[in-house]
Amino acid sequence: MDRSRPAEWDNLVFGGQFKDRFEPVPLRGELTRDAWGGDNVLPRDVLNGIEDPKWSYWGGNAVVGEDGKYHLYVCRWPENAEKGHFDYHNSVVIHAVADHPLGPYEYQDTIGHGHNPTLYKTDKGYVIYCVGKFYYSKNLNGPWKHNAFDFHKRERWCVQRRVNFTFAPREDGSYTAISRRGRAWVSPDGFKDWYLVSAESVYPKVEGIFEDPLMWKDHVQYHLIANDWKGRIAYYMRSKDGIHWVTEPGEAYAPGIDRYEDGTAPDWYKYERIRVLQDDYGRAMQAHFAVIDSDKHSDLPNDRHSSKHIIIPLTVERLIEVLNKQAIAADTKEIRVRIKAEDGFDPHRDINFDSLRFGSSQEVNFGRGNRLLSTQKAGRDLILVFDGQGNGITAENFAGKLLGKTSQGKLLIGWARLPGVSFSEPMLSSLSPKFEYTDEGLEAYVEVQNFGQTASRESSVTVLVDDELLASGSVRPLEPFEKSMVRLICSQRLPRGSKQSVTVRLGSEGVPGETFTKSVVLPGDKSK
Repeated sequence: MDRSRPAEWDNLVFGGQFKDRFEPVPLRGELTRDAWGGDNVLPRDVLNGIEDPKWSYWGGNAVVGEDGKYHLYVCRWPENAEKGHFDYHNSVVIHAVADHPLGPYEYQDTIGHGHNPTLYKTDKGYVIYCVGKFYYSKNLNGPWKHNAFDFHKRERWCVQRRVNFTFAPREDGSYTAISRRGRAWVSPDGFKDWYLVSAESVYPKVEGIFEDPLMWKDHVQYHLIANDWKGRIAYYMRSKDGIHWVTEPGEAYAPGIDRYEDGTAPDWYKYERIRVLQDDYGRAMQAHFAVIDSDKHSDLPNDRHSSKHIIIPLTVERLIEVLNKQAIAADTKEIRVRIKAEDGFDPHRDINFDSLRFGSSQEVNFGRGNRLLSTQKAGRDLILVFDGQGNGITAENFAGKLLGKTSQGKLLIGWARLPGVSFSEPMLSSLSPKFEYTDEGLEAYVEVQNFGQTASRESSVTVLVDDELLASGSVRPLEPFEKSMVRLICSQRLPRGSKQSVTVRLGSEGVPGETFTKSVVLPGDKSK
């Protein structure tokens, strides 16, 4: 289904949308037509990623092991299965290894039944989450044991079982996750227990049927990509806490992004299940996709159609740091940004300085933002001094964006945390009130829990019925994952046994508040 794009996207500059970060793919072998697939995906390099005419591959992610090799966890099923592509319900998760990040990956062992595996690391070891269960091991080579998460919905609507999730660590060792429907969850250790904390989807408020989200965290912020599979358009979002998100303009990816350095471009019908290979800073270095050469219904047993796992290099963000001590505002005179030298990147020689812009992404993505005034040497690093006028940074911004080109004309991009912004905050969340009739009147008991990374201050709690104030009070300071039951005296006496739409509002200075609405049935007649 065709989706309309906002007209403002036509004004994005190169680097203003995530899609611009996909780079040409170096060949690992020779381009060949001696492979499965329609003419739209031939010739191609069969040594990129993993493929085999006997198997259909789908949805994998890779990590660098302590052995220096690249470990891929991906699912597969026989190409000649009776249901064709739709035999994926019987897929198994396998472990494959490569000496080069682009592949080819070679089969090592089978982990077990599962689909759409997602790998991440916790203090307890590695976890491979599949639809409905997970495997865990202390070692990338196993042995793997299986278990199931306990999803605590906390009175919120969700599809609890058999859905895809994506996971990322938080700075205090806890974890956050986004489900297929776009709900945010948190866990104290990323292992067994997960708690639903969002009352609605974090996805963009646009037309679309979203699935297969990808979230990752680097040294600056969280990133999220969600795919509208029916419109075949993906969106890119950012967050400072993995819970509250802002949507960047433009496409995250779309058909046509796979192309080799010689210009040959396999025309895959669909790109799904994006995952990224991260470096030591958490930066995305590669995009991993499940691709298919035809629509899924046309992929039948013993035919020329199938699916595989491909890998596309990404432009890696440069390491930058804002040196200003005070928060950036509209009247900031200068913004000083350190850009660090790295292997293969010399900021003194490898930058087209006339192309640089810095500021809020809302400005920089459209070619605006701060212009460069001067540079200063800082050893191997370089200090970039920008005119502060037109930075576009407001209280809602938590990261500044650097955009430009290298001296070779390639994309140069970087993100930096802004001074004065807290990235580890409390996050209070409540359940619906439990009401009790007493001789003194109606009382409400509200359970409040802190799902943030730092202790909360004393906070306010307000209960409303049909937008009218019913009760209010305060919540004592809470440590991360600590909970408290707050007793409130109601200002009116609601009818026994009645069904009411009750809203709980939590407020704490300087951090996002929460509003949670739920239909509640009050206790019935005491005589019954």
